[in-house]
Amino acid sequence: MRRRKAPVAVGLAVAAALAVVSSPAQARPAPSCTGTVCHFDVPPGTYDVRVVLGGDAPSRTSVSGETRRSLLPETPVGAGERAVRSFTVDVRTPEGEPTGPDGSPGLDLVLGGAAPALADVRVSPARHARQVFLVGDSTVCDQPGEPYSGWGQQLPRYLRKGVSVANHADSGESTVSYLADPRLWDAVRSRVRRGDLVLVQLAHNDKTTDEATYRNNLRTLVEGVRAEGGRPVLVTPIVRRWFNADGTLDNGTALLVNGLGVDHPAVVRSLAADEDVPLIDLTARTKELVESLGVEDSKALYLTDTKRDNTHTSEYGATVYAGLVRDALVERHLVPEGLVRGDGN
Repeated sequence: MRRRKAPVAVGLAVAAALAVVSSPAQARPAPSCTGTVCHFDVPPGTYDVRVVLGGDAPSRTSVSGETRRSLLPETPVGAGERAVRSFTVDVRTPEGEPTGPDGSPGLDLVLGGAAPALADVRVSPARHARQVFLVGDSTVCDQPGEPYSGWGQQLPRYLRKGVSVANHADSGESTVSYLADPRLWDAVRSRVRRGDLVLVQLAHNDKTTDEATYRNNLRTLVEGVRAEGGRPVLVTPIVRRWFNADGTLDNGTALLVNGLGVDHPAVVRSLAADEDVPLIDLTARTKELVESLGVEDSKALYLTDTKRDNTHTSEYGATVYAGLVRDALVERHLVPEGLVRGDGN
């Protein structure tokens, strides 16, 4: 299930409402803003970003960065008013998928929304940020091109300053290939620090992995995180949009049972219980949502109409599923409620 697409150059129109005012004495490093893109010449690391939104006219501004990562949802601000928002961002090379192109050096912040207006932006090294590492496949990763989006690509929009997402998910990976590639598992282990969370969702590409191997691979990931002082979190895979005639998803294709009869979600649940690992049952959560929406309305979550793809999510679907992960992180007391954003920003 490798979904690879070359980065697409996007023309950015200069918004009339956009104005950037930087105070050199207070903002280091200084931004270089052109149109709706602000570039910061910084080395890889974790950075706190503070933006002041608003202008003379009513505005609606969102912020993304690096490889299409959603960092701040569209935020409305009244005419003549200002709104301050802060978030923490992971800057690295490669900036998107670990096996993809390096991308541009430094940090690029892209303004979006119906009427973007930026009054001020400041970037500084994060001193006490907690990392949320993501280990996964194409349903999780920072997808390079539209209309694809992984839920990990949308998760940062739900987190406030103090928590950053380091998305090391990569298209096409199974538990076998992720452990074997030094650009993947070795890179994650080298960066994990005490207290960091490592969310693991690998299943879609373990189509020929037998149950014992799959279980042992997950256990290796769990033990590796713990050896570095991090906290592993096992995540069952998102469902495929594959309905039965009665409108349910109770079939092997939808619920990730591979050709050898390995029930991936069941193995993840069992291992989480045996190893005392926090579990986010994303299979159950996405199944409930997709079934509640039904055959037609659930199409918007996936790329059913645009790509005839019932596995990969649209930007909308990835955002909804990221919200389910956010909810689970709070419910399991893995991230403090005060460090997450609600759907209303």
